[in-house]
Amino acid sequence: MRLLILGPPGAGKGTQAARIAEHLGIPAISTGDIFRANIKNETALGLQVKAILASGGYVSDEVTNAVVEDRLAQDDCARGFLLDGYPRTLAQVEALDAMLAAHGSALDHVLELTVDEDAVVGRLLKRAELEGRADDTEEVIRERMAIYHRETKPLSDTYRERGLLVEVDGLGEVDEVTTRVLAALA
Repeated sequence: MRLLILGPPGAGKGTQAARIAEHLGIPAISTGDIFRANIKNETALGLQVKAILASGGYVSDEVTNAVVEDRLAQDDCARGFLLDGYPRTLAQVEALDAMLAAHGSALDHVLELTVDEDAVVGRLLKRAELEGRADDTEEVIRERMAIYHRETKPLSDTYRERGLLVEVDGLGEVDEVTTRVLAALA
């Protein structure tokens, strides 16, 4: 199964992606994790991404598309995958469509976790405190929300029009959300 998971930063995408992927036996691919690994290893990409994230922005489509295309070409994605954090823009949707079409495949479902923005800000501030994530200040979180609503939210409409969008309430206990997600994908 080929899936995407959408939702604003802090909606629980990473947590749910890992659970869904394990349940389906496919890799969960997080562009954020790929970028953070590059930052930690101080690669050229990592240094570039670190500066962008510190200002609350997103990595360019060109860089992100190349990272995703490389990852989807790996053997463990042959049976399917779950993308977390990609695509974020309509241009990335087109790039992903082209990548999949080149291999004779398409997405099966697009899962969107819906959440209250103030609840998400609180969740991310708590995560920043617990994990020491310097990129999760309230100002940066609010800027990411604004970017999400301006640039990424239109993806929901696109995938809804294609009949692929499955919306699930992302608030509540982790197990409750997982149960709702798996039921919605069944």
